[in-house]
Amino acid sequence: MKVKVYAIATIVAGVIPALTGIATAQDTTNGAQIFKQCTTCHRIGDGAKNLVGPVLNNVVGRQAGTYEGFRYSPLMKAAGENGLVWSEDLIIQYIADPTPFLKKYLTDEGKADLAVGSAFMTFKLADEQQRKDVVAYLKTFSPGK
Repeated sequence: MKVKVYAIATIVAGVIPALTGIATAQDTTNGAQIFKQCTTCHRIGDGAKNLVGPVLNNVVGRQAGTYEGFRYSPLMKAAGENGLVWSEDLIIQYIADPTPFLKKYLTDEGKADLAVGSAFMTFKLADEQQRKDVVAYLKTFSPGK
């Protein structure tokens, strides 16, 4: 009897999120759809060029503020020069609210004097699952990360 109950519980645990649309893991397909909001400023993929924001190829694992040919805000440059390297988790935090994230990073690194101004990126993605999905999508353009 315990096996049947366990089997039913396992099936229900898989079906309910699917029926309700609850995402339980990072979803690159959903991330690609959400990323369309970002294409006003960013490009990714073969032939991508800087726009208002830098190209996001190989962003996972990249030192912040270093994509060649892009002019970053002093705040972003300071964060990168003081050790900020984009991990999946840090990107998820950053896209929730870019300027406070960078200021906190610099302050935590003992560089509060550099935590001035603002990030050029003003877009905020409040939903954590959507942020995770976007990062899963970005990661597909960061081979080996």
